Amino acid sequence: MANTTIIDGKAKAAELSESITAATTALVEKRGVKPGLSVVIVGEDPASQVYVRNKKRTAEACGFNSVQHTLAADSSQEQVLALIQQLNADPTVHGILVQLPLPAQLNEQEITQSILPDKDVDGFHFQNIGMLTAGHIDGAFVPCTPAGCMLMIEDQLGKDLSGLNAVIIGRSNIVGKPMASLLLKANATVTICHSRTKDLPSVARNADILVAAVGRPQMVKGDWIKPGAIVIDVGINRIQVDVDGEIKNRLVGDVDFEEAVKVAGAITPVPGGVGPMTIALLMLNTLRSAERSAS
Repeated sequence: MANTTIIDGKAKAAELSESITAATTALVEKRGVKPGLSVVIVGEDPASQVYVRNKKRTAEACGFNSVQHTLAADSSQEQVLALIQQLNADPTVHGILVQLPLPAQLNEQEITQSILPDKDVDGFHFQNIGMLTAGHIDGAFVPCTPAGCMLMIEDQLGKDLSGLNAVIIGRSNIVGKPMASLLLKANATVTICHSRTKDLPSVARNADILVAAVGRPQMVKGDWIKPGAIVIDVGINRIQVDVDGEIKNRLVGDVDFEEAVKVAGAITPVPGGVGPMTIALLMLNTLRSAERSAS
C-alpha cells in the first residue's frame, strides 16, 4: 500500500512543545510560577544518561527549571527516599521523575510510590493509575508513552473510536495497561495480548488499531496486520546489522517496519515515532502540575 501515512512523532512533539512553551511563558508572567522538573538518576547506565539528557534539554527549551539529581549506583533505599521526600516538600518542584531501571538493591515500587501523586508526572503512582482505570483522566497524570500514542491515534481517527477494535501486544503497567484504559475511554473495543496469548497473529489481524509494546525486535510481521490498520510501535530495541561487512548497531521497533508499511494505513517509525512524544507528554504533565499549584 503506497499511500501509507508515516506518523511523524518528531513534528507532532515539536508542535506540542511550542504550545507548552507559550503556556509556560504565560504562567510565569501572570502567576510568577515557573514549572520545575526534578529528575533522579541512580548510577551511570548509559541508555538512562541519554534519556535524562534529552528530558533536561526539552525541559529547558520549554522554559522550565530542570534539575538533575545523580546518586551513586550503590545508593541505599533510605538515601533515595530521603531525596524524594525533600523534593516532595519543595514548592518549586512540580514534577519528580525517577529514571528506571534502578540498581538491583533498590525497591522500585516503594520508590515510585513515595512520590506525591500531585508531582508524579510519570503517572506511576497507584492513585493516578486508579483514577485512569476508573476513567477520571482529567484529574490523573497519565503515563507519558500511552498518552503520546493516544494523541497520534486521535490525529488519524478522531477522539471517538466507537466500533473500532484495538489490540495491544504487551501488558506492562507503563504502557500496555494504561493504553487499554485510554482506548476504552475513547469507546474502542480493546484486547490485551501477551506471551501467553494463543495464536497472537490471528488476534492481531482483527485490529483496526494495533499497539506493539512487548520489547521484542521486529516481532510483529506484515501478515499480522489488517490492511489499513493504524500501527503504533512502542518498541525501542538495539540490534546488530551487517552493513557492507561491518557490524553496526541499529534501533528497531517491535514491528517489522519494512513489511508493515506495505499493509498499514498509518504507522509510527522507530526512531522518530513514539519516543519524542513521550518526552513532550512529560513536559505537558509537568506544566499541568505547575498550573494546578498556581490555581
